[in-house]
Amino acid sequence: MTIQVTVNEKGRMSLPKDLRDRMGLVNGGVIYLDETSDGLVIRTPAQAVARAQALARKYTGSNPESSVDAFLARRREDSGE
Repeated sequence: MTIQVTVNEKGRMSLPKDLRDRMGLVNGGVIYLDETSDGLVIRTPAQAVARAQALARKYTGSNPESSVDAFLARRREDSGE
């Protein structure tokens, strides 16, 4: 779906209410903009986290040594804690 929005002279744009409602965006909410070769991608925080997790899985697979807990345990071990 493509939605046209207008950027005002202060660089602000308004997202249509039905889109904000569907995305769970409320007044003062946060969105993330990713600049890609195709343009801008807008993501909610939940979508940004899910994307980061998918990328982490892509590069670490199911390797248990790549978890945050495993990393912290190795750091503690290396530092003698």
